[in-house]
Amino acid sequence: MKIAIIDYGMGNIHSVAKALEFFGAAISVTNKKNDIAGCDKIVLPGVGAFDDAMAELEKQGLDMVIKEQVKNKKPFLGICLGLQLLLEDSQEAKDKKGLGILKGRVVKFKAGAGQKIPHMGWNDLKVISGDCSLLSGLPTGSQVYFCHSYYPSPLDESIIAATTDYGLEFPCVLWKENVYGVQFHPEKSQAVGLKILENFVNLC
Repeated sequence: MKIAIIDYGMGNIHSVAKALEFFGAAISVTNKKNDIAGCDKIVLPGVGAFDDAMAELEKQGLDMVIKEQVKNKKPFLGICLGLQLLLEDSQEAKDKKGLGILKGRVVKFKAGAGQKIPHMGWNDLKVISGDCSLLSGLPTGSQVYFCHSYYPSPLDESIIAATTDYGLEFPCVLWKENVYGVQFHPEKSQAVGLKILENFVNLC
């Protein structure tokens, strides 16, 4: 089992790679299109701004290889900004559109009573889809670590596998066929996050 972690200069790559290796995966941290195409699964991490991330993906031709490999039904995991990039556009973006693999957009939290932006720290998962293999063995109430000001809003609510409450109930895990995305950081989420990454390694 070989997993490509796409290195486009905007990801928390080291800790993700170490966690996946712990569960027996061979890891290729790469921005080379042939290497990505040759792997069994793909992870797109991400921290930073939507426009900058899409600009880097397009500059390196990685947007096209991602779309091609997803179309070929290769298991794909987007983490934090890596999830947001899967959608069509973002309120954060000034110039760039997203990959458009999932229909919908990324929206910004509105400041509410007692809710600070960014949403940072531990919060509960509410598991919506018991069929989502990425969440296998994780009950509602499992805690994961967030750091974000924007969240995904898919057009098709049936792809929402889990939500979190932060002044509003927002989608934090999306799943459509071979495509998975998490708004939180599994690599920072201790035992729960490790279970999610183990589940990804074990996907058929």
